[in-house]
Amino acid sequence: MALMITDECINCAVCEPECPNGAIYEGEDIYEIDPNLCTECVGHFDEPQCQQVCPVDCIPLDPDVPESREELMVKYQALTSANG
Repeated sequence: MALMITDECINCAVCEPECPNGAIYEGEDIYEIDPNLCTECVGHFDEPQCQQVCPVDCIPLDPDVPESREELMVKYQALTSANG
């Protein structure tokens, strides 16, 4: 699954630079995650980096975007081949 940022976000911005795919951006009210770019850091790290640095623990899995680890790896491969 892709990740999402809930409305508990305090707009501290520590998550944005941690995303290796550039999936996190400043939304109208809170930071948001583009599910088309989020791979839960699969291919880059063992754990989602945004979750590791979030001080309020507001970055759960997005239940509306179910993806297996294999699907996330395919997305990672597509993103990295498109970027390099």
